[in-house]
Amino acid sequence: MDYREQKRVWSVDQLSKSEFFHQKVHEWGLIEVSDAIDSLHGEELTWMLGELNISENAWNRLIHRGIKPVVVFSHPIVLKTIRRAVGYYRMLAMVSQKSMNRVRLSTKQFEEGAFPDDEIALALARHFNAIISALIKADETLDEREFDLWRGMAAGSQAQGSWQNTKGAKAEAILRGLLLKRLREQHLGGIQPDDERRIFLPDDRVVVFSDEPDIGIFSQGIPLAAVEIKGGIDTAAVLERIGAAIKSLRRIKDLNSDAVTLVIIQEPSLTAQAERDLNANQSVVNHWMTIEEVLTSHEYRRKLFSLLNL
Repeated sequence: MDYREQKRVWSVDQLSKSEFFHQKVHEWGLIEVSDAIDSLHGEELTWMLGELNISENAWNRLIHRGIKPVVVFSHPIVLKTIRRAVGYYRMLAMVSQKSMNRVRLSTKQFEEGAFPDDEIALALARHFNAIISALIKADETLDEREFDLWRGMAAGSQAQGSWQNTKGAKAEAILRGLLLKRLREQHLGGIQPDDERRIFLPDDRVVVFSDEPDIGIFSQGIPLAAVEIKGGIDTAAVLERIGAAIKSLRRIKDLNSDAVTLVIIQEPSLTAQAERDLNANQSVVNHWMTIEEVLTSHEYRRKLFSLLNL
C-alpha cells in the first residue's frame, strides 16, 4: 500500500471512529445525565460520610472550593432516581464495566436504564465514593474541570472498546455474508429456523458462526476447520489481535490436530512483525490472508472456500 492509499484508508478510519465516538456521547446520554445531576439540590440529601465511604478530607476540599458534592460523590437516592446515574459515577471513578463485574457490582443494566434497589445502590455508592475520595486526596490542585476530564477518559476508554468490537463484527459480518452466498449457490444446506448461527450441511457437517473461533466447521462435535477474523487497522494493537487469534486456534488444534486453521486480517494490520508471529506459529495457524484479498480477488475467495471444503 503506497503512502496516498494508506493516508486515504486512515483518513476514512479516523472519520468513522470520530463519528462513532460522537454517537456514543448521545447514545449513553452523557450530557443529559450530567445536566440532571448538576441541577439537583444535593444539600437536601442526607450525607452520612462514613456510611457512604466518603473521606472527610475529600469532602471538605470540595466544600472549600465551592464544588457541589452531589456532582462528585455518589448518593443511593440519586442512583435510584436518575436514570443512568450509575454510569456517571462509574466513569467519574474511572473504572470499567468489566472491572465492576470482577468486584461483583455489575453496572451494565443500570447504565442501560434500569434502577438499582436499596441494597445495590448503597453498595455501588460506597464503592464509587471510596475510589473518588482517594483520587481527590491524592490531587494536590483540585480543579472542578478535572471531573469532566475523569469521566471523559473513562467514556473514551469504553467507546474505544466498543469501536474495536464493532470493527471486528463488521469484518465478520462481511465474511459471513460471503460464506452464506457460497452455501446458497452450492445448495449445501440451510439455516436452522431457531438458530441463524448454525448451518447444517448435507454431509452432516455444521457451519457455526460464533466467538473463538469466529467461524467453525464441525462434524459430530469435532472441529474440521476454524477461522479467526481480526478487523481493525491500528498497527499498535495488531500483535494483541494476532495473539488472541493464535490462542483461539490453538484450542481448536488441541481438539483436532488435523483441523484447518485460518486467520483473516485487515491489510494494514499485516505488518512485518505480524507475519513473523504467524510464521512462527504455523503449526497452529495454517493459513492467513487479508480481508481486502478475499473481498477483491476471486482467486483468494476460491482459496478460502477450498480450505474450508465448501
